[in-house]
Amino acid sequence: MRNLDPEAKARLRRRSRLVHLGRDGEASQGFVNVPPYRGSTVVYPDVATLKSRGQRYTYGTHGTPTTDALCEAWSDLSGAAGTVLVPSGLAAIVVALMAAVEAGGHLLVTDSVYQPTRIFCDDALKRMGVETTYYDPRLGKEIAALMRPNTKAVFVESPGSQSLEVQDIPAIAEVAHAGGACVIADNTWATPLFFSPHAHGVDIAIEAGTKYLSGHSDLLLGLVTAAPDWFKRLHRAVDSMGIPPGPEDVFLALRGLRTLELRLREAERQGLALAQWLEARPEVQRVFHPALPSHPNHALWRRDFSGSSGLFSLILRPVSERAVAALLDGLELFGLGYSWGGYESLVIPFDCSAYRTATRWAPVGPALRFSVGLEDIDDLKDDLERGFERLRAAS
Repeated sequence: MRNLDPEAKARLRRRSRLVHLGRDGEASQGFVNVPPYRGSTVVYPDVATLKSRGQRYTYGTHGTPTTDALCEAWSDLSGAAGTVLVPSGLAAIVVALMAAVEAGGHLLVTDSVYQPTRIFCDDALKRMGVETTYYDPRLGKEIAALMRPNTKAVFVESPGSQSLEVQDIPAIAEVAHAGGACVIADNTWATPLFFSPHAHGVDIAIEAGTKYLSGHSDLLLGLVTAAPDWFKRLHRAVDSMGIPPGPEDVFLALRGLRTLELRLREAERQGLALAQWLEARPEVQRVFHPALPSHPNHALWRRDFSGSSGLFSLILRPVSERAVAALLDGLELFGLGYSWGGYESLVIPFDCSAYRTATRWAPVGPALRFSVGLEDIDDLKDDLERGFERLRAAS
């Protein structure tokens, strides 16, 4: 394997770069993949080097050749000044927020945010003296009315975790920056392949590598990237916590990186095909998929995104909980699980109404979220067709 110089890498199209980013044939002794470095202790050649820490690797929590390879690759892919790695997507959210907020500060968070983010804000950050205000995800520049002199950060998640609202991130970023606030984005749905956060004004971007980067439902990982003005603070925050991911997880994420575009493109194709099929079903009232023209924020998605993933939601026409259980419990190809982004299809029922505070979630029917995997699309439709038969029989 040849090592490509920066100029050669810059000439490559993204699909080729994904194959080569973070790889060093000389350091890997000719092996294709960077090996997982397992270790805590690093020894120094002499006292002078020990005192000055004058070598790249100093201790296991501060990085290894394996973590460096993934950080280098992800920073390149994201257009970021740098990347830090943590053991989960939620840990990535925590680190990003801790880098941006401080006691006495104010935080704006989209009301459609991933619920564990909300729990961290309402519990840990509140105890640390940080006040959180939730805002309607449909706000763009109108978010200016919610900014305060002590607003330190604005947290966006586009599309929303379950209800799939697409936010006007460039407009929000313009307002936030005018008020001196940091913009933090959870970009897990699109990944940097389909939405470039830093090119749209985001200062700190979060990715749950557990999802599409992994692709195989067998690791936990969080990645956080930052623009130049924020990377030093981000690095200091993660360094002070001592929460590195496991070497095997980083190794598997590097392996997943090589096929990320192929898998994400297939997830996009499969997800959109199933969403279109479901939209035509008599049992379905509405489908929330940003790539569908019927989505209320479809124009924003077309403007800012270059693709869609396999995660979307829908509202069924009014039926009983018993009927929904009959639909879901008999499915053979769709597992009931809270994660997504793997090769297998998943579905969960959900209800945002209990924890929304800035907006009202009150659909007239039950809500389901689908993560479409790599099974044959006709087999997935057949599985759901039989499920809808059970739903009708139980209604």
